[in-house]
Amino acid sequence: MGKWRAFEQFVEELMDKEQIPGVAVAVSVGGQVVYEQGFGKRNLETMEPVTPDTIFGIASVTKSFTALAIMKLAEEGKVQIHKPVVHYLPDFKLCGYKKSDQITIHHLLSHTTGVGSVERKEQLTNLEEHLRYLAEKKLDVLGDPGAHMSYNNDLFLLLGAIIEKVTGEHYKTYITKQIIEPLRMNRTTFDLEQLRHFENVSVPYVFNSGRPTKCAWPTLGNYAVGGGIRSSVKDLLKYGQLYLHRFAHGIVSKKTTDIMAKPVHRTQQNRHYGYGLHITPRYGEVTLVEHGGGQPGVSSNFGFIPEKEIVVAVLTNVSGVSADAIWLAAANNALGLPLDRKRYTAPQIALDEGQLKGMVGCYASDEGYQVEIELEEQGLVAQIDQNNFPLCALSRQSFVMMPNEKPLEFVLNEKNEVWALFFGLRLLVKRPVGVILGE
Repeated sequence: MGKWRAFEQFVEELMDKEQIPGVAVAVSVGGQVVYEQGFGKRNLETMEPVTPDTIFGIASVTKSFTALAIMKLAEEGKVQIHKPVVHYLPDFKLCGYKKSDQITIHHLLSHTTGVGSVERKEQLTNLEEHLRYLAEKKLDVLGDPGAHMSYNNDLFLLLGAIIEKVTGEHYKTYITKQIIEPLRMNRTTFDLEQLRHFENVSVPYVFNSGRPTKCAWPTLGNYAVGGGIRSSVKDLLKYGQLYLHRFAHGIVSKKTTDIMAKPVHRTQQNRHYGYGLHITPRYGEVTLVEHGGGQPGVSSNFGFIPEKEIVVAVLTNVSGVSADAIWLAAANNALGLPLDRKRYTAPQIALDEGQLKGMVGCYASDEGYQVEIELEEQGLVAQIDQNNFPLCALSRQSFVMMPNEKPLEFVLNEKNEVWALFFGLRLLVKRPVGVILGE
């Protein structure tokens, strides 16, 4: 089962390097908890420690709950995954996109709608309001539905509207009644008011001038459909058993969860996105199925390895840190593999200056993500949030940022010209020189 002390040293070193206040980790094998541990502090003022019961935000790990609810309704014959969204939401249309009526539930689940992200409007708290917003706000057209994968919170949240339309229940009520309560996830909630009545709750932090600074829990509004659950690693282990069909309480069949974990669209060399889950099909002899999350005060990663019946959950109380690296190290340890084994390793190659020049530019989405690619003497450099990351080429289009090895992929058009950058699961469109984001 591996030596967990070496893993703990790995976590402690990463926490020190990235200034992470608190981390919780839990691992189960065959339905039995084999490791659970809290690291650091849930509150830097009171110095209260993190424990495996500490409640954190889980951010976009929530998307798997929403996808599961939709798949449950499909299993019950109440929705059809490949039917157009407009069949369930007759007022659905997208500003400037003539193929809105071709977008299906499948495209919402897999982020393959063909349109880019828009500016977040967390003040919208009614899903009908969001339909009106999408009908009025011009979006970047990326291609036909199904052609590209680009993470889109505003379209994903329409799954919540479909759940409400089909069931007649509020989205949060349905998820709570149909998933959270049957799994006895007693320290899991959407409700910020209810959160105040729990003990052992993490304080959320963001980095300010390089230091963790306390922040308020984001209210999220309609974006709760894709990121609103707060939970503990112990509760997430209970949730993970559902995908392994242990203690599933009859919520859904194995056939349904297998569909969720089936690759739909490639996101990098050996990884694919499915339905609210990210899949690495050939990690040695096993499959990694996971999803990460990030929002103010949260970096998270949850997932499972079906062949070995392993579930791993990692939660932290600060945004922008490497919860995914901790998750993979814990999974490696449970598998008996080296802690530092990567999801994918490729030999680096050299590209000529002419090839590199075509990649220089500003890539952005209306959601607020922006990456500047510059060519310096040593090669390409990505500038993100005023930080510079040298790029190493794995192929003509695929690169990794150093030293964190996060992947980027340049997207070419029919003229073999770069028109977009795939980064952070989002397709960021190359902007003309002088265009200011948001204009």
